[in-house]
Amino acid sequence: MSDEKLKLEQLGRLSVEEFAEKEKFPITVVLDNVRSAANVGSVFRTSDAFAIKEIILLGITPCPPHREILKSAIGATESVAWKHFSEYQDFYAYAEQQNLMMVAVEQTKNSIEIDEMKITQNVAVVFGNEVDGVSQEIIDKSSLVLELPQYGTKHSLNISVCAGIVLWELVRKLHSI
Repeated sequence: MSDEKLKLEQLGRLSVEEFAEKEKFPITVVLDNVRSAANVGSVFRTSDAFAIKEIILLGITPCPPHREILKSAIGATESVAWKHFSEYQDFYAYAEQQNLMMVAVEQTKNSIEIDEMKITQNVAVVFGNEVDGVSQEIIDKSSLVLELPQYGTKHSLNISVCAGIVLWELVRKLHSI
C-alpha cells in the first residue's frame, strides 16, 4: 500500500488567533515542580495539539520564554494559555475560584487506573517532578489520583510521555460525551 504524506499547507492547521477563539477542552494541566524545561515545552506542544484550556506552572517549574521550553514547544507557548504560581496556596485559591476538580497523576495506595476515571467537571490534572512525583500536599488535596498501568521493570514514565497519554485519554473521553 502506498500513501502520500501530506504537506504542511494541506493539514488545515489553525493560526494562533484562530486557536485562541476555538473552544477548548475543560482541562487545566498543572506541572508541580517539574525541573526540565524540555519537558515543559513538550507539555505545551501536547496541550496545543489536544486544545487544552490552560497550563499552570507551579513552584520551580521553568516558565517561557526559557530557551529549552521554546525549543521543544515549537510555538505552543504562544497558543496555550498559562499561569505561574510560586506558592501552592495561590494555586489552590485559583483552583477553587475556577471550580477545578484536582486530579493527581501518581501511584498511591488508592489510585485508580485512568480508564476508570469519569469526568464530571473542569479538571486540573497534576503531573509531578521527575524524581519525586506529585507532592504529597497536592495528593492530599486531590479528589482523585490516577495512575497509568505499566507492565515492565520500570514503574514510571517521563513526565512529557505520561502527560501525552493522560491528556489523550481525557480528551477522548470528553470528545465522546
